[in-house]
Amino acid sequence: MSSPYDRQCQIFSEEQIASLRIGGAILRDCLKHVAGLVRPGLTTLDLDRAAEAFIRERGGIPAFKGYHGFPATLCTSVNEEVVHGIPSDRVLIEGDIVSLDGGVIYDGLYTDSCTSVAVGTVKPSLLRFMAHVEETLEAVIREVVRAGIRVGDISAFIEKRLRKNGYRAVPVLTGHGLGDTLHQYPDVPNVGKAGTGALLPVGTMIAIEPIAVTGSPDVLTADDGWTVVTKDGSMACHYEHSILLRADSIEIIA
Repeated sequence: MSSPYDRQCQIFSEEQIASLRIGGAILRDCLKHVAGLVRPGLTTLDLDRAAEAFIRERGGIPAFKGYHGFPATLCTSVNEEVVHGIPSDRVLIEGDIVSLDGGVIYDGLYTDSCTSVAVGTVKPSLLRFMAHVEETLEAVIREVVRAGIRVGDISAFIEKRLRKNGYRAVPVLTGHGLGDTLHQYPDVPNVGKAGTGALLPVGTMIAIEPIAVTGSPDVLTADDGWTVVTKDGSMACHYEHSILLRADSIEIIA
């Protein structure tokens, strides 16, 4: 009987890594640009149009647009929307938080990243929540992620760190491998047990994305078929990096 760990992660050549770096830089700069535009009175569709123009002007292709029918460049998830929010004429208001999740295709290779942004003046409790989720991503990359570990080492660290501060990861939403496709082996859950899961070899890339909520981790999908929301209306935020595992280091690609 085959083991669930027998499947192979995609390994990148140095030529491919050079392309990933270019695509990753486009995506990083795009999210920084769009995050800087966020303010009360702007619509999520305004942000999406800005992102698409930015990516295309720099020679990239929006990875999300058309993916399984998704209609936009960004996923813009506001407040209780956890992931996959569709940009629309929804106007951002003072006190909202919005996750900006995007991807870029360059030379046929995918990168994926997300940041969350406060709209105007936001409650201090929400700012603490956002900061902790972002710091959790930074900490797992700094303290845990390297070639040769198992996915469960990442999952367990994220789950424990979020719970310690009163927040919860959403178990049904995970990070993932990426490269020739946007979502590929292995899944990278935000809950799990250290020492379990897929082995991560040198030369592979994974998207690590703590997706957290202030209340219950139970979610449902809205009538649009895409937007995932918290069942209890609690707030959500999401941060993500695409990480390349090198022989003696890690590299944040996007």
